[in-house]
Amino acid sequence: MSALRSVVVGTGSSLPARVVTNADLAERVDTSDDWIVQRTGIRQRHLADDGETTSVLGTRAARAALDDAGLAPEDIDLVICATSTPDHTFPSTATQIQAGLGMHRGAAFDLQAVCAGFVFAVTTADKFLVTGAARRALVVGAETFSRIVDWEDRTTCVLFGDGAGAIVLEARDGEAGSAGRGVLASSLRSDGRHRDKLYVDGGPGSTGTTGHLRMEGKEVFRFAVGSVADVIADAFARSGTTAEDLDWFVPHQANRRIIEASADKLGIPREKIVLTVDRHGNTSAASIPLALDVARKDGRIREGDLVMIEAIGGGFAWGAALIRW
Repeated sequence: MSALRSVVVGTGSSLPARVVTNADLAERVDTSDDWIVQRTGIRQRHLADDGETTSVLGTRAARAALDDAGLAPEDIDLVICATSTPDHTFPSTATQIQAGLGMHRGAAFDLQAVCAGFVFAVTTADKFLVTGAARRALVVGAETFSRIVDWEDRTTCVLFGDGAGAIVLEARDGEAGSAGRGVLASSLRSDGRHRDKLYVDGGPGSTGTTGHLRMEGKEVFRFAVGSVADVIADAFARSGTTAEDLDWFVPHQANRRIIEASADKLGIPREKIVLTVDRHGNTSAASIPLALDVARKDGRIREGDLVMIEAIGGGFAWGAALIRW
């Protein structure tokens, strides 16, 4: 029995050239390399220079994913960009990526679920593909969080970095069930009552300003470890798989302690975790596609592997998806 599935056929990424270490930050705010590493696992991050906007990084990642897939921009009929740091209030960053690639067809739009944005975007693209509304989709996670952090707040400014990652999804007829390639299942949740735990204190419809990121770190940690289990368990149940079947766990790269605590709670061995938070920091919606590209390019993720992506972001919004590579 066959089924139409959204299969990953290419990955790509883009990071700003400027690398900022913990030692560099210690010259700017009251912090230290030991303090940051012990609490987060982060050792460095990439920060965008002037002119490196979210769409610039996203276009580079998208082009790399297309090259990896052996496709041209005209082969794509859907672009979804997950971002919380768009170039403009409007038009969408996705349309600027579309224009940057030289595309003149299809649809392009942004999706905003903060750090969970890429999981939400993959889930959305999958619905377009399996229903026949599109054949190939570019799913991009791109962020320039350095532009919204408060550089006087040592508890948050050390956490974030800039970057972009992308995947190409293609609708293909394949084997039904959990053995078939493609997006097998996803589970999404949100709860707006938790706004004050992680938010930006500005916006065009409220203050008329961009604002800065604000976070209650301990509350976010507690909620993240406690909440991700339900969407992961749901995705396993929907796909008929278990943690024992998993080859790779690719979570949002926010904090090493959160990642390891979540994996331990779910019975996922730590050797199956893909970690890039040490070198990228928290790149919000870009963190999962950046990690996917790293793990595929270094040979860890191979065709046929079962991969779990998972994230939680401000709002709160959280989700998980299982992909047979």
